[in-house]
Amino acid sequence: MTDLPIVVGVDGSEPSLRAVDWAADEAALRGAPLRLVHASLWERYEGALLDPDPDEPSERMLIEDIVAVASRRAGRRQPEVEVTTDVLPEEPDYVLIRQSRAALMLVVGCRGRGEIADALLGSVSVTVAGHAHCPVVVLRGSHDNQARAGIRGRVVLGAGEKPPESAAARFAAEEALLRSVPLRVVRAWRRPVHATGEPADVHEGQAAEILEEVLRVAPAGLDVDRRTVEGYARDALIAVSREADLLVVGARRRPGHHGLQLGRVAHGVLHHAACPVAVVPELS
Repeated sequence: MTDLPIVVGVDGSEPSLRAVDWAADEAALRGAPLRLVHASLWERYEGALLDPDPDEPSERMLIEDIVAVASRRAGRRQPEVEVTTDVLPEEPDYVLIRQSRAALMLVVGCRGRGEIADALLGSVSVTVAGHAHCPVVVLRGSHDNQARAGIRGRVVLGAGEKPPESAAARFAAEEALLRSVPLRVVRAWRRPVHATGEPADVHEGQAAEILEEVLRVAPAGLDVDRRTVEGYARDALIAVSREADLLVVGARRRPGHHGLQLGRVAHGVLHHAACPVAVVPELS
């Protein structure tokens, strides 16, 4: 049980309602409250409109309906979960990043795949995933906007360069335990171009050592599957996402930058993974 809420950004779209479903299931697993947040700058300007059409519903009424629909959906999905709502006249990414300071995690929807979807994803989800203070889950995968729990029975973790005390590893292990599924830990490796004389097994062995370091945080009894894969990390994780219910990657703070900045691997899987992606801030 925890007092920290799982926060979901809702905008009335089917992908955002799918995010509500997923977050409600997660809240039930963790014994956490659920907070549904809608943010829009329109409210700020609505009062300044002259001669509004009395036959047209106000923006405020439309927003309240969006939030009410999402709240009812969460209640039907997981009746025992405490649900609260919030409507704020601000930019969505700014609101969600601020909310992340006191959230267990943030959950946002994604409108599928393809060039148009990538542009929409980048407008809010990438910004939030890159700057949030808690894990951010971006719902990818299903094209019918239905959240399905545990259809593949696996959580996958992408092992980064500096695994000791990895927040991403702890998050992934916790998710696997909550779902009672195995954890697959993947580390990609490549032989450097300048190291043509070195045997490949040297680099594969280094990748295996990193996996062992990552798994220091894995609790006893967790079913763990270790995988070293030759190639680019982004490609390896996108491929394995087809066999996962959740893909977890870490994102590190960079000196001189504001908040988290997504690397190429995290950015790539957010746009192309076949399952939900959790981006976990690495604070050390």
